[in-house]
Amino acid sequence: MERLTLALPKGRLFEETVNLLTKAGLLKEPLKEGRKLVLETDGLRILLAKPKDVPTLVESGYADLGVSGFDTLWESKKEVFELLDLKVGFCRICIAGFPESRELYENLSSVKVATKYPNIARDFFESKGVKPFIYYMNGSVELAPLIGMTDFILDLVQTGRTLRENGLVVIEEIATSTARLVANRESFFLKNGIILDFVRRLERVV
Repeated sequence: MERLTLALPKGRLFEETVNLLTKAGLLKEPLKEGRKLVLETDGLRILLAKPKDVPTLVESGYADLGVSGFDTLWESKKEVFELLDLKVGFCRICIAGFPESRELYENLSSVKVATKYPNIARDFFESKGVKPFIYYMNGSVELAPLIGMTDFILDLVQTGRTLRENGLVVIEEIATSTARLVANRESFFLKNGIILDFVRRLERVV
């Protein structure tokens, strides 16, 4: 019997995704995130990975399916098929800066921006005809404008609390991000029947 390998992200999307899979009857009981990275359950082989690694596992064929945030997919540039918006893990991809920088933002020819998402930043600003100078930061990107490194940051925003605590505001929302079900291109054709059944069952609970 054909079996699917599914890559799931550890962290903020894990619990919501497992709840959906359980509601859809694709898991008999919820999984718990632990130290074990490969799980065999209900005809599924599940790989637990860091969110940024899920698109790589799917593109390379080590997973037939994966769950990944839209932000991670955009940044990764991996060639996978997007099958379904799971409508969980909602957040916004935003440009933020000091309130007084709004006028500067409206008249940019070039920009210094700090971000964990250099590909998204490059795509976005180049599409506006603005030359970006990107400072990659792995965390606490809000620090960059506070010390004069950049005028703006590009980051995920959920509640906006961290921005407010540092005197920053959203200047522009460039996209919304939710969890997406994605498939390896070859697997989609070789295992089309069971993948489409998997998608249909998830669609009923999304």
